[in-house]
Amino acid sequence: MAYVSHLFFELVTEIQPCYSSAMRKLIMWNVITIDGYFEGEKSWDLPFHDIIWGDEVKQFGIEQLKSADMLVFGKTTYEGMAAYWQTAEGEGETTALMNSIRKLVCSRSLNKADWNNTTIVRDAAAEIPALKQQGTGNMFVFGSGNLSETLMKEKLFDEYRLLVAPIFLGKGKLLFPQGTPYHKLKLLEDRPLSTGGIILRYAPVMDTKS
Repeated sequence: MAYVSHLFFELVTEIQPCYSSAMRKLIMWNVITIDGYFEGEKSWDLPFHDIIWGDEVKQFGIEQLKSADMLVFGKTTYEGMAAYWQTAEGEGETTALMNSIRKLVCSRSLNKADWNNTTIVRDAAAEIPALKQQGTGNMFVFGSGNLSETLMKEKLFDEYRLLVAPIFLGKGKLLFPQGTPYHKLKLLEDRPLSTGGIILRYAPVMDTKS
């Protein structure tokens, strides 16, 4: 489970951001390969994280957590994160932040969530829009491929933050599978890393003429 710690980083006038500045933002954070995979063929098959891991990514992760007042997970990611972070050693400030921040686990089958400060949500698409209206800190979705697909289809993400690892994986689970809805994006930041990876930040935009 050591790889779990690595999951923690003017257009033309007719195009405008899709979110209101008065709402807190729902942000995707994920590590992907150049060919678009966020995971190998099995859950937590993440050896490519070692390629990009280092002090730059660790610091970026801490910055993100300090801006957050809620973390959002699907069931599989939640269970792996909970198992790791509740007993994590040697992770310093990150451990305290991960264990203290409010957490949502989106699952129709999970009956119990023991990780500190966790709430179970049955219908993410229905409940997250209301939660975005409550509070000012960011809401981050870490990993959680199936949940992310649902939230993308509902156009609930306000920002996509991707750390691209310089590797072709060739097979595994795609973060953006066939059927992902069409949506224009605005580049907010590109941050090259000394490891050869790059952090990309995008915001969805909408064409006001459409």
